[in-house]
Amino acid sequence: MQQYSSLPEQNSQVDTTPSLLATIQQLRAELWLECSLNKLQSRLNDYLLSVSASTLQVEATAAEIFQTVVDELDVALNNSRVAIALPQPQTTLAQVCYVSTSASALEVTPQKGKKLRLQLTQMVEVSDLQRLASQQPPSAWPLTNNSEMIGWLIIAKAPREVLTASQIQLKPELFTRVTQQLTNALAQFKQIQSWQQLSQNIGNSNQELERTNQLKNQFLANTSHEIRTPLSSIIGFTHLLLAQGYEPSRERHQEYLNIIQSSGKHLLALINDILDLSKIEANQLEVQPEEVNVPELCRNVLALVKEKAANKGLKLRLELDPSVTTLVADPLRLKQMLLNLLFNAVKFTCTGEVGLKVIPQAEFVNFTVWDTGIGISQLDQEQLFQPYFQIANSVTNRDEGTGLGLVVTKKLAEIHGGSVEVESKLNQGSRFTIILPVTPVTEVLEHPKAQTDAADITLCASNIVPSSNFRILLVEDDLPNGQLMQTYLERLGYQVTWIKNATAIWSTLAQQTPGLILIDIQLPDENGLDVVKQLRQNAEYQKIPVIAQTAMAMKGDRETCIASGVNEYISKPLDLPLLAALVAKYIQLPPPASEASPS
Repeated sequence: MQQYSSLPEQNSQVDTTPSLLATIQQLRAELWLECSLNKLQSRLNDYLLSVSASTLQVEATAAEIFQTVVDELDVALNNSRVAIALPQPQTTLAQVCYVSTSASALEVTPQKGKKLRLQLTQMVEVSDLQRLASQQPPSAWPLTNNSEMIGWLIIAKAPREVLTASQIQLKPELFTRVTQQLTNALAQFKQIQSWQQLSQNIGNSNQELERTNQLKNQFLANTSHEIRTPLSSIIGFTHLLLAQGYEPSRERHQEYLNIIQSSGKHLLALINDILDLSKIEANQLEVQPEEVNVPELCRNVLALVKEKAANKGLKLRLELDPSVTTLVADPLRLKQMLLNLLFNAVKFTCTGEVGLKVIPQAEFVNFTVWDTGIGISQLDQEQLFQPYFQIANSVTNRDEGTGLGLVVTKKLAEIHGGSVEVESKLNQGSRFTIILPVTPVTEVLEHPKAQTDAADITLCASNIVPSSNFRILLVEDDLPNGQLMQTYLERLGYQVTWIKNATAIWSTLAQQTPGLILIDIQLPDENGLDVVKQLRQNAEYQKIPVIAQTAMAMKGDRETCIASGVNEYISKPLDLPLLAALVAKYIQLPPPASEASPS
C-alpha cells in the first residue's frame, strides 16, 4: 500500500515568497499594535481602580493618567519622545505638561524654517500645534471629549526610524486609538470622582442625620424629664388639696398653690423654648423693640436668678457702666437672653461667683455674663450654638433644660443686629457676651408697623366705646378653660353665657345682645375666625366687640385674627389679669351696689 508523508521532500524548498513575508510582518505589526494598546489600557485600568478605591486628589490622579500615556507610547515607539500639551484658559497658548521619561525635550517642526524644542512647562502656540496635526504624517493629535479640547498629543520624529514599515503604517491607528483610550480614561475618572463626591456627600449627610437624631433623642429625653418634674408638682399638690380629710393650714394651702402656679409657668417656659426653636427653623422669630431702661432691666434679671444662686452658695455681681442708661431693644427678649446665660452660668458653677457686666463699645452695648464654673472645652465651644446640643454637666450629674437656650439667644441677638461671643477654658470659668447695637437695625422696626397695618383692617376697632352692657357671650369648647373663664369673669361682676360650639351662637344672639363676645378660634364645628367674619358682615352684630382667645401663638397668628375682624387677641394659657383688662376696655361695669342701710 502506498504511504503519504506531510514532510517535504529532501530537496524541496520552503515557500519564501515576498507575499508570505509581508503577511508575517503585517501580523507582527498588528500584534505590536494590540500589545501596546492592551498594555496601556491595563495600566489605565489599574489607575482607575486605585482612584475608585481611594480619595486621591483630582489633579494628581489625572496627571498619572497623562503620564502613563506618554510613557507607554514612548516604549511602543522605541523612545520616539512623546509629550502632552494642555490648553491655557483664555489664551492661544498650550503648556507642555507631560514629557516621556526617556527624554527631557523633543523637537518638532510646525512649518518650514521653524523648529521647536519642547520642554516641560514650555508654552507653545496652538496654531503651531494645529500645523503639526495637519502634517503628513501628523506630529500632533488633538485630544477631545464631546467637542471639548482636552489637550494635544505630540510625537517627535525619531532621528533614526526603528519601526518596521508595517508598524509605521499602523502608527496613525495607534495614535487614534491611544487618544481614544486617554479621553475614555479621563471621562471614567471624572465619573468616578463624581460618584465619590456623591458618596461623600451622602456619608456626611448620614452622619449629620445620625448626629441630629441622637441630639433630638437626648433633647426628647431631657424635655420629658423637664416636663414631668413640674407636672409631678402640679398633680401631686393638686391631689393633696383635693384629698378628703386633709385640711392644710391657710399658709400651707397658699404655699401649695404658689408651687402649682410656679410649676405651670415653668412648663409654659419649656413650651415657649420649643416654639422659639420652631420659629428659628422657619425664620419667623421676631422682636418688638422699644426704649429699655438698662439698669432697671439688669437688676430685675439678677433678682430672678438670686434664689438659684443662693441655693448653691454663689455670689452674684453686677458691673454696670454709668454711661449705659437706655437701649432700643425688645425688653422681654433681652431679658430672655440674659436669663438664659445667667441660669447656664449658675448651673455650671459649683463654687465662686456669677456676674453680669454691661459696658458701652462704640455704637454697641456689651452684656457679658461670666462665671467661675467648670468652663467649656474648645470642641464643645464649636457646637454650643447648635440645636439640642448640651454640655455634659458634672456639677448637677444630669443634663438640665432642653438645650435650646443658647440657640435662641444667638438668633435673638442676630435679629437685633448683634451677635454672641464666648470665651472659656476648662476649670477656669466662661464669659458669654451679647453685643447689641444701641439703635436697632431696620428689619427690627418692621414688626410694629405690621401690627398697625393689621389693625387698620379691623372694621370696628376704632369706633367702639366702653358700654354698660356687662353681658359676655363665651364661645369655648374646652370644659376646663370655659369653666375657668366663666368663674373668673363672673367674680369680676360680668354676666357670662357660655356656649360650646359655633352653631349655638346665632340662636343665643337672637335671644340676647351681649356687650362682648369672647370666642375660641378652634371650635369643633366651625373655625372661629369664619364666624367672626360672618358677624362683621351682619349689620346687627358689627358693633359687638370680639376678643379671640386661642392657643395659636406663632408668627402672624395675631395679624390673622385682627384681619378677620376681631378687636383683641389673647393666647393660651390665659393671663387672667390681662383678660380682665381687655374685657374692661370694652365693658364698663356698673358701680358696686351700696350696702343696704339698717332698718
